[in-house]
Amino acid sequence: MTAVTAPSDALRRLLDLLASGASTEQLAHVVVAARAGGALDAADLAALASAGELALRIRETLAEHRRREAQLTALFETASELAALSDPDTVLRSIVRRARALLGVDVSYLSLNNEAEGKTYIRVSDGSVSAEFQQIVLGLGEGLGGLVAQTARPYATSDYFTDDRFKHTRHIDSGVEDEGLTAILGVPLAIGPKVLGVLFASDRAVREFSADEVALLSSLADHAAIALDSANLLDQTRRAVAELNEANATMERAEDAHDRLTDLVLRGGDLPDVADAVAAVLHGDLTVYDADGTLLASSAAAVALDPAPFDQDVLAVARTTGRAVSTKDSWVCAVQAGPELLGSLVLAGRAGLSDPDRRLFERAGVVTALLLMLRRSVVRAEDEVRGELLTDLLTAPGRNPRALLARGRRLGIDLSAPHAVLVAHADGGSRRRVASAAARHATLVGVHAEEVVLLATGDPDELARRVAADLGSATGRPVTVGAAGPASGLSAIADAHAEAARCVRALLALGRTGEGAAMAGLGFLGQLLGDRADLDAFVRQTLGPVLDYDERRGTELVATLRAYFANGSQLARTKDVLHVHVNTVVQRLERVASLLGEDWQAPDRALEIQLALRLHRLQN
Repeated sequence: MTAVTAPSDALRRLLDLLASGASTEQLAHVVVAARAGGALDAADLAALASAGELALRIRETLAEHRRREAQLTALFETASELAALSDPDTVLRSIVRRARALLGVDVSYLSLNNEAEGKTYIRVSDGSVSAEFQQIVLGLGEGLGGLVAQTARPYATSDYFTDDRFKHTRHIDSGVEDEGLTAILGVPLAIGPKVLGVLFASDRAVREFSADEVALLSSLADHAAIALDSANLLDQTRRAVAELNEANATMERAEDAHDRLTDLVLRGGDLPDVADAVAAVLHGDLTVYDADGTLLASSAAAVALDPAPFDQDVLAVARTTGRAVSTKDSWVCAVQAGPELLGSLVLAGRAGLSDPDRRLFERAGVVTALLLMLRRSVVRAEDEVRGELLTDLLTAPGRNPRALLARGRRLGIDLSAPHAVLVAHADGGSRRRVASAAARHATLVGVHAEEVVLLATGDPDELARRVAADLGSATGRPVTVGAAGPASGLSAIADAHAEAARCVRALLALGRTGEGAAMAGLGFLGQLLGDRADLDAFVRQTLGPVLDYDERRGTELVATLRAYFANGSQLARTKDVLHVHVNTVVQRLERVASLLGEDWQAPDRALEIQLALRLHRLQN
């Protein structure tokens, strides 16, 4: 290493090492070498030691960001891999293999619940060497895994055998001891309220699982649960094909058509492709709706129907029986995953369906459910990444600006460009539904601090009004939207968010629920609450026509207004102060009304005008 003869040499060496990704030891050695060289005095050595500590912290921060980025990348790869798998056993093996690799543990394993028996069975494992451990059966509430399966909450222990939070049983403890496990983390595999099983990561030594590791394994479990549920749906589809193969010749047509649908899904087809394929086979017009009755797709020949083209009671029957139900001029099939209603299929143009055609129509509902579940998996992964970016942007814009900008670019968002920031408030209802409806207006959208936040391009006031109207129509409930900006840069965006949040609170306090506005649209209240109060603009906006008239005509309308308000809006007292006839006062006030509008004496307008008059006097 080159000898250090000046502080600048050492600092340059530290920066070079930091830029090249040097180790902690290499960075620390710069300070050690400078001390050993004896060329620097005590003050320079102290400054260099401080710079060395800062370099070490920077390196740790960069390493942490790289680790989080690597974890997110691994999660995306995992979601993609799971979505491509179609066999439940293959999905299970992939899940535990990924869990072991992501957390770097000795053993990972997965149990599946048997609700009828009230037990959870270890189904697959990775890294396990004990046959006794692999055959453990846990009752719900027993051991760490049984508690996770029962409560649907993650649990972790650094030393299982000394942890009295769990109900220890002889056969569970014996199997865990035979495997040599000490630290165990378990998270639920769940679809909505239904717990499918438990995903575990464990070490053979004492280990504290961090909150990040719990969150990482939970994210993997969310993806895995959806993939597993999808694989089971696909497995049901394949069993349906097997049933069709055993039928007579009249069933072969339905079997071939169903194979086509399955292949279509596996090749990456989407809802319109399925609609076209089913409509072609059944010789009708097919439309696909979500659970709220919103049209998702239709066959090429189908005419878009109303959002509720059939009796909801018919759909309820189809959902309960799991069979297609006929109406006067169509057939309805519920699209569901277990008890959850995902949507519906409506087949028009067929008065009757043979048994094979009816079964094909019902199987099309299964395939549609699979597609909707896969779509939900992708949307959840994207929402998670966008939500994390939005949270980091609004809570800590200065922590690592370069990383935030890079994360935005990966999502196709230029965070250095001007953006309006909008905050949408809806009493009751699902915030995620509001965020989903707002996505078409936004560059970036997510839920932050219990409110929906949007980044968009355009005039903030106009955007706020349009988004409030659109979201109110889409959700069926009033949505109040406050806006600020445009803001350029990370810190400016965070500041604009705070102003937009104040604007929402002001709108609600003013009783303007369901409206949208920026601070500029709130008049003098906006000036009081806004971060960038422009008093000249407020005066000009409020009194501009009167000021211009006085300047052009040499009149005294402003002075008349001051006297009028100062004397309690009484004409007699005003004319005495001005030393004019009362008719002159009346004529002047009529001119004011023609310039400011007939409502200029309404309480709210009068208050703004009086405030503007006082500000104008102070400015002049």
